[in-house]
Amino acid sequence: MTITAQKQGGEEQTAQQEIQNGKPDAVNRKTTNGKSQAEKPLNAGQKTVNDSAVDNNLADSMLESTITSTPDTDIEPIESAGFHQALKTKFIEGNAGFMSLVALALVIGLAFCIERIIYLSLSEINAKQFMRDLETKINTGDIEAAKDLCRDTRGPVASICYQGLVRIDESIDNIERSVAAYGSVQAANLEKGCSWITLFIAMAPSLGFLGTVIGMVMAFDQIQSAGDISPTIVASGMKVALITTIFGIIVALILQIFYNYILSKIEHLTSQMEESAITLLDSVMKYQLKK
Repeated sequence: MTITAQKQGGEEQTAQQEIQNGKPDAVNRKTTNGKSQAEKPLNAGQKTVNDSAVDNNLADSMLESTITSTPDTDIEPIESAGFHQALKTKFIEGNAGFMSLVALALVIGLAFCIERIIYLSLSEINAKQFMRDLETKINTGDIEAAKDLCRDTRGPVASICYQGLVRIDESIDNIERSVAAYGSVQAANLEKGCSWITLFIAMAPSLGFLGTVIGMVMAFDQIQSAGDISPTIVASGMKVALITTIFGIIVALILQIFYNYILSKIEHLTSQMEESAITLLDSVMKYQLKK
C-alpha cells in the first residue's frame, strides 16, 4: 500500500509540474482518470438495479401464469363431472347393445308399475264410512238410494255391494254366491298387469348375466387374437361383463320394490272387499227378516 501511495503521489506531482509547464494533456489525463474511477462504481450499481428489476418481472409473470392456469385445471373438471356423466360413461363402457336392453326393461317395467299404482290408488275409498252409510239406507228400506250410493262410488267395494243389492229379493245363498263371484272378478282386475312386472324383474338380471357371458367370450377372443394373456385385454372384457351384471341387478331391485308396494295395496283392497261383503250380507239378512 505504501508503494502504491508513493506511486500515486509521484504521478500527481508529475502532473502538477506538467500543468505548471503549460502541458494541457496532463489536465485531460487527470480529469479522465478521476472520471473513470468514479464511473466504475456507478455502472456496477446500475447493473445490480437492472438485474433485480428483471428478476422481479420474471417472478410477477410466473405468478400471473400460475393464477391464470389454476382455475382451468382444478375447477372445470369438478364442475363438469357429475353423477349423470359417470352413469353415461359406464353405460357406454358396458356395451351399449346389452345395456339398452336392460334400460328398456326398466322403462317398460316402471310403466306397468306406475299404471297399477294409479289404478289402485283410485280404487281406495273409506270403506268403513261407506258401509255405515249403506247399512243406514238398507235398514230404512231405501234400497234405491243404496243402489245410487254404490253407483256413485268408485272402487271394487262399491261394485260388489251393488251386485248384492240387485239380488236383494233372492235367497241369502244366491246373494252370497253372487257377491263371491263378482269379488273374484274384481280381485283379478286388481292384479292385472302384475305378471308383466314379474317378467321384467326376472328379465333384467338375466340380460345382465347374458352380458357377462358375452363379455367373457369377448375377452377370450381378444386373448386368442393377441396370442398373449395381457392384464389389459382380460380387464376390458371383464369390465363389460361386470357392468352389465350390476345394472341388471339394480333394475331388478328397483322393480321389486315397486312390485311389493303394489302387492301391499292389492292385499289392503282385498281385505276391504271381504269385510264389506260380510257387512253387506248381515244388513241384507236383517232387511229380509223385517219383511
